[in-house]
Parts: sequence; structure tokens; C-alpha cells
Amino acid sequence: MSTASAISTSPGLKALRGSAAIVGAATFGCGEAPGFTDMELLARSAHAAVADAGLKMSDIDGLCTASVLSTMWPMPVVEYLGLNPRYVNGTMVGGSSFIAHLLPAMMALQSGQCNAVLVCYGSTQRTATFSRADVAKARRTMDPQPYETPYQPMQPLSAYALAASRHMHEFGTTRRHLAEVAVAARGWAQLNPEAFMRDPLSIDDVLKARMVSDPLSVRDCCLVTDGGGAFVLVRADRAKHLAQKPVYVLGNATAMWNRQISSMPDLTVTAASQSGREAYAMAGLSAKDMGVVELYDAFTINTLLFLEDLGFCKKGEGGAFVEGGAIAPGGRLPVNTNGGGLSCVHPGMYGIFALIEAVRQLRGDCGERQVPGIHTALAHGNGGTLSSQSTAILGTAEAL
Repeated sequence: MSTASAISTSPGLKALRGSAAIVGAATFGCGEAPGFTDMELLARSAHAAVADAGLKMSDIDGLCTASVLSTMWPMPVVEYLGLNPRYVNGTMVGGSSFIAHLLPAMMALQSGQCNAVLVCYGSTQRTATFSRADVAKARRTMDPQPYETPYQPMQPLSAYALAASRHMHEFGTTRRHLAEVAVAARGWAQLNPEAFMRDPLSIDDVLKARMVSDPLSVRDCCLVTDGGGAFVLVRADRAKHLAQKPVYVLGNATAMWNRQISSMPDLTVTAASQSGREAYAMAGLSAKDMGVVELYDAFTINTLLFLEDLGFCKKGEGGAFVEGGAIAPGGRLPVNTNGGGLSCVHPGMYGIFALIEAVRQLRGDCGERQVPGIHTALAHGNGGTLSSQSTAILGTAEAL
């Protein structure tokens, strides 16, 4: 047994299965929120999530948060929200951060270090006064990538286009397969009043869209939006007595093999193959047990890669798996039921929104897009350029 496998099945981690539950969740300002700052969107969603749980901000004694533009982000968040946390986690590993925060928060809760953890994020990436070029320059300065930055690639787009090209070369994946992902996401978005893009979208629309980095067109790329999101995590024994139906964390794992895509051992295999395996092991479940799947779809190729790496189909079969609307409303596997980063919301980092959608589905709060009769959900976050991967397995009381 590998070291990773041994850790994932350790008694300590298995004992944490279902030990904590998400009891409040909220979003705010998704799409366009002119006049707001990152902090204000975070605060609005944080207050809403705490209220959703039936708690007060004074009940929060744990905090997890991260920002692309601030290395010391937890401190101004503590100050702005008026918190005095006994547990703080500012780990920043890109868009997977907020799913990666789950397991350390569960450990803090189980140890008694804290009693209620707030996980929160906010970004005005769409309406902020700084330009995208400013953000790109800041990222190059704060996060230099020695084998790639000197060539000034159009990151992160160039990296994902490279992965898509390799998948096409190795497995015969086509642009039409990628288009199926975009169209499925739009189909779900049309059922979601919170989604930013709800106009009809066809396969031909995607195939004819403006090419931005071959083989990815503008419709293969995620949105650039504003948005805030937050959720509250408490111990399972307390969750039973709060306002909302608890959503239990059954498994969580994070894996990363590289920062630069040029350092990936294989452009078609991501660290999700490890994080997924370990999260399933902790939960005692597998891909076939998942009722709904929320994946970080920054680009259409992500969905194919993660469906493969997380065990929903074999490596190289992602394209065939999504054909014919298989992951769209009415298909055999509900994927990205809010519309995902492609059509719902993507304010710089999307992971927290994937998790919130999974929570809402398990609580039965999704209205027209609700998937009936489900007790389990998978939420998966991706950070950097296929760099960090974090998988969460969630369930209702029936799944404990």
C-alpha cells in the first residue's frame, strides 16, 4: 500500500467521518455587484450563512478564508467581521482552498479548539476598478513560475488549452465533446435564477464561438463575475439542534503534485485521482454512490478530466461519457447543477460555490433544478493550473 493510501484509510481520519456538518450556507452578489468591495461581498455572504444556521456572529470562533490578492487576508476579515477566533486557517491553494479547509476545520472542531467555523470568500473580479492585466501582473510578481513566466503565456488559459490538446491527441476527444460540457452547464443555469448566464446555448454556438486559445473558445472558458460565498461548520452533535437540515462531511482530501502545468507528470491525469481516492476511502463510498456531482469547471476540459480522475468513467472516456446530454438536466449523472463556473458564477475562485451548491442540493433547496431523492454529493475544487485538487464527500443523515 502506498503512503497516500495508508493515510487515507487511517483510523484517525475514518473517525472524523460525519463528525462535523455544514449547518448554514449563503451567497451574495453573484454576477455583477457594482459598488461593493471584496470584503463587503464576503461579509454579506458570511452574515447570511451564519443567520441561515440560526447562529449569531458572536458564536463564530473559527475562521477559514483566502484571497488571490492578499497574503494576510484572514486578519482584515477578522477585523471587519468583529471576530475573535480561536482557530484560523488562511491556507491559499487557489480555487480549491475552501474545500481544502474542511478537514483541518473538522480536526479543530473535534479537538475542542473551537465550536463553529465560518468559511468565507468574496471577490469583485468583474466590476473592480483594477484591470485584468493588473491582476495578471500581480500574480506573476507574487507567484513567479520559473519555467513558464518568462515566456508570458496567457495564463491560466494557455495551460488548460495545453491539457485539452493533449487529451485530444491521446484519446480522440473532440471539440464537440467539450461543447457538450458547456451546453450541459448552461442547461442547469437556465433552471437557476442566481446564474449569471441563462441564454440558450447550443453545441453549434460553442463550436462557432471565438477561439481564444486553441482548442478552447470563449464558450469553453469560465465566467468572470463578482460574488461572495460562505458556509458554517459545527460538530455533528450540535448540528442536530440548529435551524437547518445538517449536511455531514463524510470525506475530504487534498492533493497537489505541481504548481506549473509544465511540471505535471501527465497532462491528462490530475491530483484529483489522489484526492478523490482518499476522500472516498474516508467516506467509505465510491463514485457510483454519488447522487450529485459539483466540479470546478474553470474550462470545459476540467469537467472531462475530473469525471475520469474521480472514477465516474475510465481515463480517456470523458468525452464519450458526456455525449448526448448525459450530464445535463435529465441526463444520467447530474453535474454542476447550478450552472458551474461556465454559466453560473466564477469570481476568481469557484470552489466554495461548488460546495454550497452541493449543500443546497442535499437540503432540497434548489427549486426547479433540484435533483430528487439524493443523500450524497461530491464537491471538487481545483486551484492554479490543474495544480491543487480537493474533494469533499457530503451526505444527509441517511448517508451516515
